Amino acid sequence: MQIGELAAATGLSRDTLRFYEARGLLTARRRGNGYRDYPPEAVEWLCYLRTAQALGFTLAEIEAGMPLLQDPATSGAELRAALERKLADIDARIAGLTELRAGLAQRLAEPLDACPLRTPTSGLSAAA
Repeated sequence: MQIGELAAATGLSRDTLRFYEARGLLTARRRGNGYRDYPPEAVEWLCYLRTAQALGFTLAEIEAGMPLLQDPATSGAELRAALERKLADIDARIAGLTELRAGLAQRLAEPLDACPLRTPTSGLSAAA
């Protein structure tokens, strides 16, 4: 399958396919005329890759876990563990953002004439 056919089958641009190939996420044979020749399973692989990205995995994470995605039918338990780790990471980020939001809301609740970036002095005079 040539690059244009793969682009049409996946909805990805040719530049994106070349980028994935440069990163080692996609492989193609070169024909005698220099054209790329992708195997038919590249379509399914790219669907897995895009799904992983949509679920928050970075390309670096996908590259590190690439053997897991190459044969998902036999790697279900390992893929599930990767998804559980990603979920835990997202939960930790949400907790951090919730804490940050609470701090910002607390600062905004202070009187309008107070500088919201100053540490509350609780009892010290303003001239000190």
